[in-house]
Amino acid sequence: MNRFLFSAAKWLVFLIAALMLYEVLARYSFEAPTSWAPELATLLFGPYFLLGGPYLLHMGGHVCIDLLSARAGPRLALILAVTGLTLTMSFAGILLWFAHPLVVQSYEYAETSYSTWNPVIWPSKAVLPIAAILLIAQTIAEFVLLFSARKIKS
Repeated sequence: MNRFLFSAAKWLVFLIAALMLYEVLARYSFEAPTSWAPELATLLFGPYFLLGGPYLLHMGGHVCIDLLSARAGPRLALILAVTGLTLTMSFAGILLWFAHPLVVQSYEYAETSYSTWNPVIWPSKAVLPIAAILLIAQTIAEFVLLFSARKIKS
């Protein structure tokens, strides 16, 4: 699921680039800057960035320091992996705990950005708890993979 969602979200970067190109051309070539293009690009970058986290966990693409785990024996390597996954799940749980009420409040108040363009921003904010749930689900999947791989080796 995380792979599919990120495969869809990765196309947002092209839309963001097109928006910024349009803004630069409008501003410097036609002296007619927009009020909406930079803000829309910012609102689109949030989901792009947030949906990348669970996918990177799935792919093992996060930056990590292997100095200790590369030299560790199987038992210490397992402890380090479990510790890392536990910290990841804790982070995602805390993120979900604090983000969910903010999204509900933003939706209930029909919160806008208070800019000249003034779009409703709860859809962009709603991606935060969704990404946290996806990160928790991916962490659980990584735990299952970690321990099923150990069972196979035993």
